[in-house]
Amino acid sequence: MRWPGRRAALVLSGLACLLAVLYVGQQSLECHTGSRARVSVRLSPGLSHNRSAAAHGGGPLLELDEQAELVFVGGVPRSGTTLMRAMLDAHPAVRCGEETRVVPRLLAMREAWARSERERVRLDEAGVTERVLDDAVRAFILQIIAGHGEPAQRLCNKDPFALKSLVYLGRLFPRARFLLMLRDGRASVHSMISRKVTIAGFDLSSYRDCLSKWSRAIEIMYTQCVAVGSLRCLPVYYEQLVLQPEAVLRRVLRFLDVPWDDVVLRHEDMVGKAGGISLSKVERSTDQVVKPVNLEALTQWVGRIPEDVVRDMAHVAPMLSRLGYDPYANPPNYGSPDPRVLENTRRIKNGEFRLPQSLKRALSKRNPANASATRRSLHRRRIVRQVESSSAKRVQGDAGRGGGRGGGGEEALWQASRDEREGLSQSRRERRIDPNLRAPTVSQEKRALAKPSDH
Repeated sequence: MRWPGRRAALVLSGLACLLAVLYVGQQSLECHTGSRARVSVRLSPGLSHNRSAAAHGGGPLLELDEQAELVFVGGVPRSGTTLMRAMLDAHPAVRCGEETRVVPRLLAMREAWARSERERVRLDEAGVTERVLDDAVRAFILQIIAGHGEPAQRLCNKDPFALKSLVYLGRLFPRARFLLMLRDGRASVHSMISRKVTIAGFDLSSYRDCLSKWSRAIEIMYTQCVAVGSLRCLPVYYEQLVLQPEAVLRRVLRFLDVPWDDVVLRHEDMVGKAGGISLSKVERSTDQVVKPVNLEALTQWVGRIPEDVVRDMAHVAPMLSRLGYDPYANPPNYGSPDPRVLENTRRIKNGEFRLPQSLKRALSKRNPANASATRRSLHRRRIVRQVESSSAKRVQGDAGRGGGRGGGGEEALWQASRDEREGLSQSRRERRIDPNLRAPTVSQEKRALAKPSDH
């Protein structure tokens, strides 16, 4: 009586195995006849859609596959990749989002497999062919880009070192466009070292080593950008983006075939807002990208690089010359800023730019380190304003007694203010030199600044 039950079980098991084999065979056949993985993103109708509404399921599905018109933003870190992605994120039709960090790692792993003869043999023996690997990498990248942020008509990835595999990405996504950010390597390296941005292989204790590694890294990316051609890869100079943002962004959006929108010139207004620019917990540029475009960072590297490295600059970083930078000019003449940038810079230097309270809370919550840096920067500006205010009062008093320095009120104001700042800087240098001195509190510094000057 048990045999019929066993026979039925065997028949059912056989049918299940047959169905599984047929399913696997069908999937294999589809794979070999050109089927590709797809990722669906729900959009609102039209190019200038509302991303916040789209995120709540209010529009049609966009199917993403190898023909997706993706945008990849890359370059050596500290070259303006975050600024570029923030400006693009401000546009209602584009979404880049924060660095994923996994995309360049996957690409590096794929490249290592391709270089190793032993790995290729092992993978081939396992039936994991080049085509299977490429399909898997493509599907992974599509899923990461589509899934790590809000939906948009044009999806973008900003992972600086992903463009070390620019040619390979161009093969995976034949309709993708690439923006390669270029910056004076001396400025990039100074930013890495001063902000302690850890990059694999870069010795942050050596300007010479970092400049040499910068040169090799940007050479790899720039050579590949040239190889895929000007219709697919656009080099963007950070200095020109800062000096002439409107002209550069118009060229960038034309290259991407995205309509112009003035909001890209006011990216700081979109930071932290729904459907705008999301902040990152780990990106070191977050405290800078919340500000309007300004000239603060262009020449901060001048006078900071060791003299022996400056003398050897053309040999240490040969890509400087290839990219059009004068290796012996400190700094080079980058060009003239437009009036909007000059006004932004004046507002920031005078302490007139204020972060909204909601953004301050977001910065503090998401990235305590960046919030601390922002607070220190604001504190320094308050100190400078107090110095200038107290200096102005003293100068007015001296002028009333006929004792103005050099006989000119404005000159006396500038000189007194400079003397105060130099005195403050000297006291800070002394505190750094003497480890036994304790740093004064904010109130102590204010009281010290309020005392009459000896000058």
